[in-house]
Amino acid sequence: MINSALIIFALAALGGVVLAAHVLRNRFAPWLLSILHASLGAIGLVLLLILLVQGSAPQQILIGFVLLVIAALGGFFLASFHMRQKLPPKAVVVVHAVVAVLGFLTLLSLIL
Repeated sequence: MINSALIIFALAALGGVVLAAHVLRNRFAPWLLSILHASLGAIGLVLLLILLVQGSAPQQILIGFVLLVIAALGGFFLASFHMRQKLPPKAVVVVHAVVAVLGFLTLLSLIL
């Protein structure tokens, strides 16, 4: 299941790069891509939560999960700007991305 979560998060990250590129160029990101990005992230988090609830997950899964939940909260904050038709602060976009990448790399360390 960790492999599936990693694949899903990798796909979400690809969408995130496109979204971030739009915002960093002072353009609104495509709403549909934002929804897809968030949905993939949510699916990945649910898979990790299932692993955690089963009880025998390594500590890296918990750490990765916590980092990715923090990134998701940042994503909700970013979406709130989009819903108000305002560009979000670029620093928040960068922090969101960095926290998500750290969470992803923490999970990836399990299989490398």
